[in-house]
Amino acid sequence: MAFDSPARWQQERSFHHSRYDEALLAARECSISVCLPARDCAATIGAIVEKLAALRERGAIDQLVVIDGGSTDATAQIAADAGASVYPEAELMAQFGPVAGKGDAMWRSLSVLEGDLVCFLDADLLEFSERFAIGLLGPLLELDEVDFVKAYYRRPFSQGGVELAAGGGRVNHLLARPALAIFYPALAGVRQPLAGEVAARRSLLERLPFATGYGVEIAMLLDVLEQVGLEGMAQVDLDVHHNSHQQLLELSPMAYTVLGVIAQRLEREGRLLELDASPLLLGGGAEVTLAKTLERPPMAGVR
Repeated sequence: MAFDSPARWQQERSFHHSRYDEALLAARECSISVCLPARDCAATIGAIVEKLAALRERGAIDQLVVIDGGSTDATAQIAADAGASVYPEAELMAQFGPVAGKGDAMWRSLSVLEGDLVCFLDADLLEFSERFAIGLLGPLLELDEVDFVKAYYRRPFSQGGVELAAGGGRVNHLLARPALAIFYPALAGVRQPLAGEVAARRSLLERLPFATGYGVEIAMLLDVLEQVGLEGMAQVDLDVHHNSHQQLLELSPMAYTVLGVIAQRLEREGRLLELDASPLLLGGGAEVTLAKTLERPPMAGVR
């Protein structure tokens, strides 16, 4: 199916998690791996892994992996005790040197993930529900033409005793979505381009380069569009997403990184003639420099 507009894609490829249930996963003919990249998530990882481990015991998923990013707390032990297979990220694909952030950890995880379908979930979620995994995997099982599924949700924001029902996801709403609508209009219908929760066919993930650091989500979205087009993509409404929020000033480096990934892609495509970015000056002598995005090669070629 070809989509003549991002609005049509948004209408026809946006699903609610309630469309899918555990029975769909249990009746599958393919294997499923769920992976949680984690660093210093001792407060949340146990409850998340326990619920996912229960799904595994009931036959809804096959493999549950936590990639520990050098946690200084008990994240790794708690995850192992709750039933996950835990791998220190630095010990995976060690020949590529030190791990360069979240995207690198996700790429390295493909060396130990075995499923035909792979679901990446965040490890810092509060009030975690099985719907996160079930909902994301649903379109891959229902629709043969879908290769990649992105989450979207409401992120309540609380401060000073006041809660805004949809006040979170500020970088997403103020930078990522407007930038995609302008520079990559085919992706204008993606509601949460920076969501860390995705599911995909392993065959697709192994064809993708992985941007390292926090640019992985936006870079992956651009690479998936190039590989499979809108026809191979879907998104699922997971309702509410609870996690901790950063202060506004702390979001500036993240926004700078996301915009930097987009700018570097535009330069690579010949649509931005000269990228000569100034460091982001944060005050007090602190600054963030826009480095060239390090990308890991597609895992299929490495293998």
